Amino acid sequence: MSGDQGWFADIDPGDADAAAERVRSGEAESPTDWPDRAVEAGFAADAESYYDALRAATRAAAREEVAASERADDKQLVHAVRSMDDCERTANELAERVAEWAGSLYDDAGTGVSYARELADAEPEDPTERQLVSLAERVDDLAEERDALRGFVERQASDVAPNLSALAGPVLAARLIALAGDLESLAKQPSGTVQVLGAEDALFAHLRGRGPSPKHGVIFTHEYVRGTERDERGSAARALAGKLSIAARVDHYSGERKPKLDAELDRRIERIRSRGEDA
Repeated sequence: MSGDQGWFADIDPGDADAAAERVRSGEAESPTDWPDRAVEAGFAADAESYYDALRAATRAAAREEVAASERADDKQLVHAVRSMDDCERTANELAERVAEWAGSLYDDAGTGVSYARELADAEPEDPTERQLVSLAERVDDLAEERDALRGFVERQASDVAPNLSALAGPVLAARLIALAGDLESLAKQPSGTVQVLGAEDALFAHLRGRGPSPKHGVIFTHEYVRGTERDERGSAARALAGKLSIAARVDHYSGERKPKLDAELDRRIERIRSRGEDA
């Protein structure tokens, strides 16, 4: 750190933004008595004033770092996939209510979101039907929002994590990033942790001696796990998690597309499945 004022060299004592920037970017070759230097240079009246300025600057720097992190593309992807899942869950819950209500009025009432969306186009004949159709319209709106969010997630995931999206599919890639918190956190996870992301309840139950160790978490939705014979799913999950871990690291640290990861995973799963067929 150059200058007699230390961390706040050549900065106006009232310039909070400049002080925060100095905290983020400043460095010193060796520690020294920064409060005394600041006082001698006229930056602060005394040591207490210096520490007040330092505290304010570090808080401002932390707020800006958090804000920048939250605006990052991977965090936006996390918000989007969580919102998509919220819309899906809420639409399904309301669709159940629509089906139950419609069943009390119509002999041919259906079930599910598709029926609610169909009912949303009906012409109500009385106040009761009007309310039912209005509720069905809410289901339709949520389903449309879910579809729009899915489209955004699929586009965004391929940009944020191209290798992870290629191996897992964009929606599963986004869910893995969301479960980890962000792409950096996912990139730092060992493959064994990636394998059981989303199965935390089962894992904790196992650690308490109340259940078997989970073989997979949310990656079960991947065709390479779900579509493999039951006895070989653990091996398939390990193989998939291993490649997903590598893909996340490549995406975070370089962002370069590595098609060979796809081919390596394909070959590994093919060997696992052929082993199951031969058994």
